[in-house]
Amino acid sequence: MIETFKMSDGNRIPSLGVGTWLISDEKAEVLVSQALKLGYRHIDTAQAYGNEVGVGKGLFLSGLPREEIFLTSKVAAELKSYQAVTASIDASLNKLGLNDIDLMLIHSPQPWNKWRDKTNDYDQGNLEAWRALEDAQKAGKVKSIGLSNFLREDIENILKNGQVKPAVNQILTHVGNVPFDLIEYCQREGILLEAYSPIAHGQVLKDKTIQELAKKYAVSPASLCIKYVHQLGMVALPKTENPEHLLSNMMLDFNISRHDMALLNKLQFTDYGNYSTFPVFSGK
Repeated sequence: MIETFKMSDGNRIPSLGVGTWLISDEKAEVLVSQALKLGYRHIDTAQAYGNEVGVGKGLFLSGLPREEIFLTSKVAAELKSYQAVTASIDASLNKLGLNDIDLMLIHSPQPWNKWRDKTNDYDQGNLEAWRALEDAQKAGKVKSIGLSNFLREDIENILKNGQVKPAVNQILTHVGNVPFDLIEYCQREGILLEAYSPIAHGQVLKDKTIQELAKKYAVSPASLCIKYVHQLGMVALPKTENPEHLLSNMMLDFNISRHDMALLNKLQFTDYGNYSTFPVFSGK
C-alpha cells in the first residue's frame, strides 16, 4: 500500500504518483492502465502535456472505481484570465471523461516563453486563474487546488489575495537540486510539496554516490532518489514507461539514515543532458 499525505484542505493524496510528461495520448493510455494495475493510485497529467484523453482512457481501462484513483491536472501556464481558465477546466474534464479532478494546479506563474521573467508582472493574471480554480472547487469540478513552479513571492500573492490556501506546490526537486528555502517556506505555510522529476529524467542515476548508497540499501538508484524526496516530506512523481521500473519505483520499504541524507543533501547536479533546453531545467 502506498501511504498518503494529508493536505491543508483535509483531503489526502498518495505520496507516490506517476508522471506523464512527454508521453503521447496512445502511450499514456497503456501506461496509466498498467500503473494502476500494479498498485499506483496517483496519476499526474497537465493540459500542456496533450495527453488528457489517453490518461482518461487509461483510468477507464484499469477497471478501478473512480474513488480509488487520485488524478492531478494543471491549467496551461499561458492562461491568465478567469474565463480562459474556467473554459480550460471544463475542457480537461471532457477530455478525461470525468465529472471531477482530484487536484488542479496552475502550471506556472509565468507563460513558458516568459519563464522567470522579472520584467512582466503576472500577479493579477495568477489571481484571476486562482479565482477560477476557487470557483471550480466550489462547483465540485475539482476537489483540491494548488500551484506548480511557484516561488515564494508568487505564493505570497495568492495567500494575501486569494480566499483558499493552495493545497500543494509542485516543484522540481531531486538529489543535487533541492530548493531548501522554498521547501521550508511552504512547509511553514502548511502547503504540501510535490517533487516532479525526482530522478532528473535518469541523469542523476549516473552519480557514484547515489549508486553506492543504493547498493548499501539494496535498492535501485531510482528508489533511493524517490525515498529521498519522501523523507524531505514531499510527494514523489517519477516518470517511466518501463514496466520493470514502474514496479521497482514502488519498492520504498526502507529508510535513509540521517548521515546518508546529509550526504545526499550536499550533492550538486545541474546537467540535464537533452532536457537542458526546457525552462524548468535551464532556469530560463
